[in-house]
Amino acid sequence: MSIVVAFDTSNYTTSCAVFDGERGTNVGRLLDVRPGELGLRQSDALFSHVRRLPELVDALPFEGDIIAVGASETPREVEGSYMPCFLAGVAQARALAHFLKVPYFGFSHQQGHIAAAAWSAGHMELLETPHLAWHLSGGTTELLRVVPDGVAVRCEIVGGTRDVSAGQLIDRTGQLLGLPFPAGKALDKLSGEAAEKSSYLPKKDGCFFSLSGVEHKMKEMRERGEPDAEIAYFSLASVVRAVHQAAGEAKKLYGDLPVLYSGGVASNSLLRALTPEGIFAAPQYSTDNAMGTAILTWRAVTARG
Repeated sequence: MSIVVAFDTSNYTTSCAVFDGERGTNVGRLLDVRPGELGLRQSDALFSHVRRLPELVDALPFEGDIIAVGASETPREVEGSYMPCFLAGVAQARALAHFLKVPYFGFSHQQGHIAAAAWSAGHMELLETPHLAWHLSGGTTELLRVVPDGVAVRCEIVGGTRDVSAGQLIDRTGQLLGLPFPAGKALDKLSGEAAEKSSYLPKKDGCFFSLSGVEHKMKEMRERGEPDAEIAYFSLASVVRAVHQAAGEAKKLYGDLPVLYSGGVASNSLLRALTPEGIFAAPQYSTDNAMGTAILTWRAVTARG
């Protein structure tokens, strides 16, 4: 059996994956963040990736002949897109490819998110046709117009946040409520206990919006002593309203295209419940992972014939 191996070392998660053209396995682990903090410096993230990759590779099942190796090289597939933490996965992948004498392929982290979402949702056809996609994560809230580009896709930002990302708002809400970082899962669970369910429609400009107003109102709720569960619900529901409004505006511009949801925030249960028409990545492939890069690596090596 032939397989490919891929690495993704984002600012939040160390991950590696294998894929055989149909099935795959991803092994990942969140970076360690000290209590009360909202992330890591790039130098600390890079160090954590280098230290952690060997143990994750040991945990990854290798059954078959490795025919190619891939890695996420950049945040996006545009000139100037760069983040040092991706060097850890790239170095591992290029060294492995060299010693195995197999091809190496590099993709963007964002391309990987879209591929993993399409595959895990059972909609691989989206890699072959134009669609809209949300990349909702700790540092990114972008509405993308996605078109096929060889074995991968090309993404154009057509909407999203102008300031605070959805993931940042969620983590800041979690920090205010004393929840661990990253706060997504805990905030999601807490929001389900809300008795009063309110939200706020953020200021918009076409397909773009601002979430700083939501953050301000969330802090006011805290100062008034409103229940934690209701603050959690308010923050999440306001993000959902902004996402829905922007997607609706984009459909007016680009047609009634399917909308794919990727990134860690896309695993939120409230967003999924209120978006029945959306195409969502499986929760384990919403968060940062190497599976999408493995899928694209497979497509690249098999396209060579």
